[in-house]
Amino acid sequence: MPTQKQERKLVIPGEVIVSGDECLPGDFTRKEGKAIIASRYGLADFSGRVVKIIPVSGVFEPRRGNTVIGRVDDINFSGWNIDIGGPYGAFLPLSECPRFIDRNNIAEFANIGDVMNVKIWGIKKGGIDLSLRSRGLGKLEGGRIIRINPHKVPRVIGKEGSMINLIKNSTKTDITVGQNGYVWIKGELAGEDKAEKAIKLVVEEATSPGLTEKIEKFLGGLKK
Repeated sequence: MPTQKQERKLVIPGEVIVSGDECLPGDFTRKEGKAIIASRYGLADFSGRVVKIIPVSGVFEPRRGNTVIGRVDDINFSGWNIDIGGPYGAFLPLSECPRFIDRNNIAEFANIGDVMNVKIWGIKKGGIDLSLRSRGLGKLEGGRIIRINPHKVPRVIGKEGSMINLIKNSTKTDITVGQNGYVWIKGELAGEDKAEKAIKLVVEEATSPGLTEKIEKFLGGLKK
């Protein structure tokens, strides 16, 4: 039976924390049969018989359907291991690529160090399954990657894409925002620099009133 001194461990949604009749579900957990299941990402905490999750602020909580940006850090015969940040192991299998790829030369499609825009289609204990089977996904060539607080991603994107489009149009850059807080920016050097500063300003001032006007002023207004 768990004790109060049991070491806390990181868990992801859907992961079995512990199993047994003696345990009771607490905050951000649920019971399925004898198993206590995590409902969100965080630290599993045991307090007597009660098992709860302590959320970790500022950390990406993976969900099925999320579009994320990651970097290939290993290759095997069946696909690519991709680092999407945090403690998650993520894998893109050959079967989730939209075109035929030779198993004997899969590095030709994506090699170690390449940056990919991918979608989460499955979350399980021990890892995350990725896919390229949606529009706009694939390898991101050139440019730069910056990282922001994942919880500020909606503000950076803005209502119906208004904020990110403002930044893209003013800086003449291509920008892709991953829901894991990785942002890819590509354009002329000056444009990339300006876009990066504007995005970081949005993050810093996310709760301030009149944010759009502040960003427009910083960018010098929309360039026609």
